[in-house]
Amino acid sequence: MRSLILLLSFLCLVNCKEDKNPVTELTTTGSSSYTISFENAAHHEAEITATFKGLKSGEAEFRMSRSSPGRYAIHEFAKNVYNVKVTDGKGNVLETTRPDPYSWTVNNHDGTIIVNYTLYANHGDGTYAQVDETHAHLNMPATFMYAPSLENDTFNIEFKPRKDLNWKIATQLKLVEGNRYSAENLQYFMDSPTEISDHMLRSFEVDGQKINFALHHNGTVAEFDDYFEKVKKTILQQKAVFGELPTFDYGEYTFLGCYIPNATGDGMEHRNSTIVTSTRSLADGADRNIGTVSHEFFHCWNVERIRPQSLEPFNFEAANMSGELWFAEGFTSYYDDLTLTRAGLIAQEDYIKGLTGTFNYVWNSPGRQFFNPIEMSYQAPFVDAARSVDDINRGNTFISYYSYGSMLGLALDLSLRAENLNLDDYMALVWNTYGKTETYYTIADLQQTLKAYAGADFGDAFFNNYIYKSDMPDFESLFKTVGVQLKQNTEQPAFGLRLKNQVITSNTMVGSGAYNAGLEKGDKLLKIDGVDINETSDLNKILGTVKPNQTVDVVYERFGKQRTVKLTLDADTSYAISSLDDLSEAAKANRDAWLGAK
Repeated sequence: MRSLILLLSFLCLVNCKEDKNPVTELTTTGSSSYTISFENAAHHEAEITATFKGLKSGEAEFRMSRSSPGRYAIHEFAKNVYNVKVTDGKGNVLETTRPDPYSWTVNNHDGTIIVNYTLYANHGDGTYAQVDETHAHLNMPATFMYAPSLENDTFNIEFKPRKDLNWKIATQLKLVEGNRYSAENLQYFMDSPTEISDHMLRSFEVDGQKINFALHHNGTVAEFDDYFEKVKKTILQQKAVFGELPTFDYGEYTFLGCYIPNATGDGMEHRNSTIVTSTRSLADGADRNIGTVSHEFFHCWNVERIRPQSLEPFNFEAANMSGELWFAEGFTSYYDDLTLTRAGLIAQEDYIKGLTGTFNYVWNSPGRQFFNPIEMSYQAPFVDAARSVDDINRGNTFISYYSYGSMLGLALDLSLRAENLNLDDYMALVWNTYGKTETYYTIADLQQTLKAYAGADFGDAFFNNYIYKSDMPDFESLFKTVGVQLKQNTEQPAFGLRLKNQVITSNTMVGSGAYNAGLEKGDKLLKIDGVDINETSDLNKILGTVKPNQTVDVVYERFGKQRTVKLTLDADTSYAISSLDDLSEAAKANRDAWLGAK
């Protein structure tokens, strides 16, 4: 989150006598201070005291957040708070009222409110908190109450780590002394996750700034040392895209890693740190874990400083919607594996083949009929770790803005390279124009920057066709320029459904043979083209006996009744992506410029 700058007012004494110098004095405002301890960590509880000072007379409010930086959906963190007790600065008990499920109000205070409460925390990822005897994994919105009227004032916190468990503190917060830290305002405080555990720490310096990795894991020192070398290579390749690291507050950036069985896999970017969690150990999943590291570190440019106007200021009381996530998250997703390839951690051939799954997901999805990339981004509050119990039709209407944006990044990169330009230089221009100056951007700004870089016709064509609309670029031609071939095997049939134990497990795809025949999620298939279906039936074997456009009888059961319908099989529209066997010199040079180390 972008840090807010505190404005200090200076008062000058008026009517001063001639023999006295004018006196200026600094006016002080309020503050929010916290202590947090973990005596009952075995039962996932933390004890928190919050002290809010400098409150105006009358009714005062304190609350839990409903959202978390880097997430776009609503998360009702107040549900895990209890034993709330409130006093004023003199220890007098204050009665509270509850105007809504996530806030408390009090009257008759003396300018200070002291709130004691218990937090239950047992979900270790990039959004929530987890307290147990292995660590205290704290995302601030999920952990700490705040007083909205004090959001622009100083935040102080004292952690009380378990000495018996050898816990140490890792955070982007400013160290004051000992276990005490501070933040200049609510935005920075809420954006500062903290890992307290018996973790290992590695650091290296880049251009006078320190990159730290605090890793809580059950592995060996040697495994972490090997892994950290990969982290270094990744960081340096990303720095090469922009030409420099951002200027980190306090001169440091910290990875907060938890690779432990009780964590939940995730990654979450913050201004000067990131959370990376996984149930995979370094011994079993280092190659997959490094992908999250790559993605999240790229965010220290793209999202944290190259920042959409729509996300500022971050709203802790509501969902945060942005139409730019195809760029903020999607282009970052394009660069995560690309960076690892340039760093030599993924072989070029493997990278090219690895594009296949995301490519097919995006371009074969019926979702492009309903939403363009901007509108897909608007869906984030409904999909970004959001929870619902009613049935949804996302399989037909939604494409992840991560995946959609990564394919748009690929398309733009290859299109620019066909013009002897490249996406790296465009990203560097966006960085220098908006990120380095920390000027919030809009979609129109991205378009204008592309026009300035590649020409008005190029910039307008890309945005008008692929951002404001949902057209598909000519990937077959684009891939050929880097020695990659794209093929569809339309001689194979497809049903347009997913089957497990005879039952269709998801909504049938809009426009598919199954959809047009009226088959739907929950239907139990009994026969296809006269062949009995049972729990061990292999749908692929059945497909091997029929051809595209062939009509077959399907017998199925719905709501306890048997039915028969005719289904006309589709042609398989999935793509295969592979390297050409015989590369021309031009294609080889283009590929090396694309995938080679910078």
